[in-house]
Amino acid sequence: MRIVVHGQQAFGKAVLEALLARGEDVVAVYVAPEKDGQKPDPLKEAALSRGLEVRQPSSYRDEAVAEAFRALKPDLQVMAFVTLFVPSAFLNIPTHGSIQYHPSLLPAYRGASAINWPIIKGETETGLSIFWPDDGLDTGDVLLQKTTPIGPKDTLGSVYFDRLFPMGVEAMLEAVDLVKAGRAPRIKQDEALATYEGLCRAANAKIDWGKPWEQIDRLIRGCNPAPGAWTTFDGKTLKILDATPLPAKSPKDIAGKLGEVAGVEQDGFLVVCADGRFKVTRVQPEGEAKAPAADYAKAAALEKGARFGV
Repeated sequence: MRIVVHGQQAFGKAVLEALLARGEDVVAVYVAPEKDGQKPDPLKEAALSRGLEVRQPSSYRDEAVAEAFRALKPDLQVMAFVTLFVPSAFLNIPTHGSIQYHPSLLPAYRGASAINWPIIKGETETGLSIFWPDDGLDTGDVLLQKTTPIGPKDTLGSVYFDRLFPMGVEAMLEAVDLVKAGRAPRIKQDEALATYEGLCRAANAKIDWGKPWEQIDRLIRGCNPAPGAWTTFDGKTLKILDATPLPAKSPKDIAGKLGEVAGVEQDGFLVVCADGRFKVTRVQPEGEAKAPAADYAKAAALEKGARFGV
């Protein structure tokens, strides 16, 4: 079967390498074009190192681009992390169509921040979908799905890199096998269950120290590493990357104003929230690299009684 891999970055590279490792006939690779000054895409580099043809069109609405794709005589397009819109006229060119990876259990959490929001909203389970893309946003029929739990200490990084990334590569291979065997299902998504949250941007990641600790904890974990939950101090933004919630067990545990520093310790500092405190252990000051919270506290001369978010 003649396969075209379409994607970018580390996930696209991993899918390409997995397909090649088991002897699949990859005839070309489509990669998102780099912006000015951007480093070469890892998928592009991997493809070129294997002697594969790489194409980087800026739009898939161009008939010349579609004709060049058609000339490859593809049987299947495998889409691993695709951000440009690809119309159905292009998707349907391969004999068996196109299949795409999405890091949520569709139809829930359609959109580009499908890993952040389940954590932020307190879901206990998420997963991935391999689906048949169409002209909608993550609306195509589902081919297969895999689930994974969201634990109380999971972050965006741990859910994706530790589980959804490797699971996604294996799921792509499984989906290709199903297509080759003629057994790939097309399961309609239930629109009544569909959700779309939009991009998780910095504006969504601001910490409100007046919220319950559970909400703040989920926000910090769901935004780590990106976009990074943040607060302010002395007129500057401070991203809170790692923080352990300390729920109040007595009235003294919530003494102090919201956002107030309740103590500075050797490995971080304590911040008051509505119903407890947070032990902050890793941060990223504005315009600087990520750092242990204790180092930041020393550099900022942080003391008990100082207040964040004012």
